[in-house]
Amino acid sequence: MIPVKPKVLILDRDGTLIEHVPYLSDPAEVRLLPGAVESLQVAIAGGAKLFLHTNQSGIGRGMFNLEDADACNARMIELLGLGPQLFTRVCIAPESPGEPSRYRKPSPEFASEIMRDHGFNADELCYLGDRGSDLATAHAAGTRGVGVATGLDDLALELSTLGLQDQFPIFSDLPSAMHHLFPPS
Repeated sequence: MIPVKPKVLILDRDGTLIEHVPYLSDPAEVRLLPGAVESLQVAIAGGAKLFLHTNQSGIGRGMFNLEDADACNARMIELLGLGPQLFTRVCIAPESPGEPSRYRKPSPEFASEIMRDHGFNADELCYLGDRGSDLATAHAAGTRGVGVATGLDDLALELSTLGLQDQFPIFSDLPSAMHHLFPPS
């Protein structure tokens, strides 16, 4: 039986927690999406461990470096104001599309490491993101997944193109998705 409340929540960054800025490399351009702080507070209150999994192909394309991505993550964590250790682990996939990759979504490797290193089962994990690749990762890893239609593309159409239509719930915003995962008592 799948638990109502996931023990692990693996969040996408761009378009899920912060505004999507193409090839974001300047921490000054980091802007939280509405409801991000409150949504993470709901997950924390629900007992979930939080992880961050983000594709950053600008690194592989030579547009910026890993330190720039780390600085943007640090700024996001600062703006969230929920403590410097908010995420148990952050996974940045630096490869550009088409390059061999260990972690680039939809690779299930990060989820597999979380399960192995922290002793969780697949049904205790949930990916939450705004792109088809986020939910394709959940599918590849055998975990739960929830979509938020806050990104640049039509998430339902992306899932249909991937053959994953009707497999994952999609919500209009992060607070609605979080209340689905962590229903109020």
